[in-house]
Amino acid sequence: MSQAVSAEQLVIRFSHVVSPDTAKGRAIELFKQIVEERSAHQVKVEIYPNSSLYGDSDELEALRLGAVQLIAPTLGKLGPLGVRQFEVFDLPYLFADMSAVHRVTEGPIGARLFDKLRARGVRGLAYWDGGFKVLTANRALRVPEDARGMKFRIQASKVIDAQFRALGANPEVMPFAQTYAALASGVVDGCENTPANLYTQRIFEVQDYLTVTRHGYIGFAVLANDRFWSALPPATRALLEGALAEAGRYIDATAEQDNQAALAQLRLQPHLKVLEIDEATRLRWRAAFASTYQSVGARIGPALVREAQAAADSAAVGPPQNGARGAD
Repeated sequence: MSQAVSAEQLVIRFSHVVSPDTAKGRAIELFKQIVEERSAHQVKVEIYPNSSLYGDSDELEALRLGAVQLIAPTLGKLGPLGVRQFEVFDLPYLFADMSAVHRVTEGPIGARLFDKLRARGVRGLAYWDGGFKVLTANRALRVPEDARGMKFRIQASKVIDAQFRALGANPEVMPFAQTYAALASGVVDGCENTPANLYTQRIFEVQDYLTVTRHGYIGFAVLANDRFWSALPPATRALLEGALAEAGRYIDATAEQDNQAALAQLRLQPHLKVLEIDEATRLRWRAAFASTYQSVGARIGPALVREAQAAADSAAVGPPQNGARGAD
């Protein structure tokens, strides 16, 4: 039973688009628990998962207008906000593993990108991991040529649009909450996402094949309305930052585990065939996506693309340059 809200309570509305059962959903629940306990319930966090309040297409505008105080969209969704540089995270095969991701998010690139949001009325608070993407379809995708002519649901990202066009496929921007119905009705033929999101949204019920490409990264930015955040007392901001840092450590530690567990469950589904690819085939997929870098490089900024590639490929040296994880 939820507590009554007194006049002295601060109420924070946190909207997101995925299931509470995902790593992100659980991290947000952990954030709520920490904040409410440590504030003696003088700060109340109301969570609205599964696009129950706002979805992909309107959550950023709701944040900017102050209708919600916190959201955690995927990084590529920040391109339409006017900060196209965030679409660098959508480049296919940019990151070999999570360590490569963290060398970008924890370094000067991550801090610089968050700084760019302030002019849009948005405060970047933390980068959280989601995992690496796989492909699903209503026919087998063993090699890149198999995707030609197919329709794929994508989120609003020019990079992801270019990625599928590089395969000769037809991307269609669509809110995540509508993906299941679109696949079931044949409006689109396939999609990309992390195994955990595909499993919790029961995409296996409306797709026949899944290919373990791990071709792209999904990460999240925890964002606040800048006016709301700036008006908070310093002690309250410190409390929220600490809770976000703990929730961030939790999601970073569990996201890949969740994806592996979800993939194991997807392999057990009787109507879904999971296709693995060997290294030679992975190189074919990489080559097929390579033109994406040329077609959208100018949009993101060639210097940023090169900097991100260098950071992702380098060995980590020393501590992160922009502070503790989750407290940027």
